[in-house]
Amino acid sequence: MRRTLTPLLALGFLVALPVACGSDAGTPVSPPDGTVSVGLDEVASGLNFPVYLTAPSGDTRRLFIVEKGGAIRIVKDGTLLPTPFLDLTGRVSTGGEQGLLGLAFDPGYAGNGRFVVHYTDVAGNTVVSIFRVATDDPDRADPGSETVVLTAEQPFSNHNGGQILFGPDGMLYIGLGDGGSGGDPGGRGQSLADLLGDILRIDVTSGSGYTVPPDNPFVGRTDARPEVWSLGLRNPWRFGFDPANGDLYIADVGQEAWEEVDVAPAGEGAGRGVNFGWNATEGRHCYADPNCDPSAYHLPVVEYSHDQGCSISGGFVYRGAAIPALQGHYFYADYCQGWVRSFRFENGQAVDSQQWPALAPGGAIPSFGQDAAGELYVMNSEGRVFRITPR
Repeated sequence: MRRTLTPLLALGFLVALPVACGSDAGTPVSPPDGTVSVGLDEVASGLNFPVYLTAPSGDTRRLFIVEKGGAIRIVKDGTLLPTPFLDLTGRVSTGGEQGLLGLAFDPGYAGNGRFVVHYTDVAGNTVVSIFRVATDDPDRADPGSETVVLTAEQPFSNHNGGQILFGPDGMLYIGLGDGGSGGDPGGRGQSLADLLGDILRIDVTSGSGYTVPPDNPFVGRTDARPEVWSLGLRNPWRFGFDPANGDLYIADVGQEAWEEVDVAPAGEGAGRGVNFGWNATEGRHCYADPNCDPSAYHLPVVEYSHDQGCSISGGFVYRGAAIPALQGHYFYADYCQGWVRSFRFENGQAVDSQQWPALAPGGAIPSFGQDAAGELYVMNSEGRVFRITPR
């Protein structure tokens, strides 16, 4: 089985496209179409490759949209504002899977004006920084307020991760890929000695730098970085917590054959110290070691083969009020094929799997978004952002 990295030049984004799919993939089976009547309402267009959408807690008037090229745009009362909230174009590298990749508002943003961004700098390395809103305009950030919190050297331009968010515990969670190339030749996914291939958990409440929470799983070990929360990940491009119960959902981008969604229940630590298997496993299957024991790792609840797609784009568990019938559904998509699917996590398993043709926006799907009310959004690489709405 071989696989090449092919740039999608029209989209300006590098993804790995399969040349051939493994014979073990079997006949592709798609979930049944969803029966709830839903659709998409466009909320913005003309954006430069939108990769994320979020909003501060309690802010129901504004949506903050992250553009891969380095700007954060605001949709306010339904109108896309002409001036970016923040423009980091000169500080961000955008080749391959690089760029401005993540945004998270401090839980106390209404009072302290602090937010965090995740980007690759002009050298291609990961930077996580805190900024503050301008004192004279709530729709503008202060570009000079940057405080670099954490950096990580990236050996290649792909697999940078990108997700950052504040968890239910108020700690900052950061997703980093395995450093790129293909197959994780450095073995970073299974190494605790560096930050790559992991989800990190740090405390940024001091406002300058960070501290390591004392209850992180590897604190005190001389062979481990204490920031590590979970390991064994290839490229956790998007992950999130279910606001109803704190379960952690991770959509981890696969290598040659399998894409996966992992769920770490809050009652079992929400990913604390969990090894998700890469590169010993890809999905539920052995990868680097053909004689591995997949049961030694935390296996995904959902996987799909490259007969059905090429790169998973994770979303959120729906907890909004507009579509009660979808409460508890976790939504995800495939970047290349452009379909949207969902499932519910129940008794340790994925149930009620569905596909949603009415929610496919057309084109590649880099990411989902969620507003302050818990409603969901889907975006495409052509610069359009849509709200999922009832019909």
